[in-house]
Amino acid sequence: MVDDPTPQTSPEEPNGTAESRQQTIALVDDDRNILATVSIGLQAEGFATRVYTDGETALKALLENPPDLAIFDIKMPRMDGLHLLKALREKSSLPVIFLTSKDEEPDEALGLAMGADDYITKPFSQRLLVARIRAILRRSDLPRGPTGETDPADLPEPVVRGRLRLDPARHQVTWDDRPVSLTVTEFLILEAMAMRPGVVKSRNQLMDAAYNEDIYVDDRTIDSHIKRLRRKFRAVDPDFSAIDTLYGAGYSFTDG
Repeated sequence: MVDDPTPQTSPEEPNGTAESRQQTIALVDDDRNILATVSIGLQAEGFATRVYTDGETALKALLENPPDLAIFDIKMPRMDGLHLLKALREKSSLPVIFLTSKDEEPDEALGLAMGADDYITKPFSQRLLVARIRAILRRSDLPRGPTGETDPADLPEPVVRGRLRLDPARHQVTWDDRPVSLTVTEFLILEAMAMRPGVVKSRNQLMDAAYNEDIYVDDRTIDSHIKRLRRKFRAVDPDFSAIDTLYGAGYSFTDG
């Protein structure tokens, strides 16, 4: 583990209970410059950070003292990010974001299928990374009952639109009962369309749904997400055509 130059601690009450527990993000990357830059940026946003330069060291620490979320690079010595995620998922459901320079769809698809929560490529916007972290943490911070278990009565109901089933609480999507692995951004865009089938959502409306942290993205970014959504659904159903384009206006979801 690389020592965090500016570790963060939470204020504690006399009985030892934190007034407002500080959320901790673990960063795993063999590029120390990336580790330092991202760590400083996250600390500025109020997070505590732990940093690791290889997967083997990180795995032991993540299991023994889990953070709230982890960010993995894919290409690392000793144990790469995919193998780290596979080993972690055998014992933990810790939220994970892949942060990598490898912009190759097979790696993304494999990572998501193995249980990653999102995938962001380098170079990246720090604000976008923080927005995705907060979105995942909000989804993970589900209401708990007296036993510590999630209370089903407090969870949002799944959204069912024809052959599509969206489960916002568990971030799960199925089409014809077959799972479709989506990133957080893709899930939020699809959810925004599926909530009102047949209603055209403009690119700006989809941006607001997916990037709710005052982050600017251009139209082509939304178009790219829509293309990837269609590609992922067509991987399980070659005849998928439930996302319609109204040129010059935006996109809509039909029950299919």
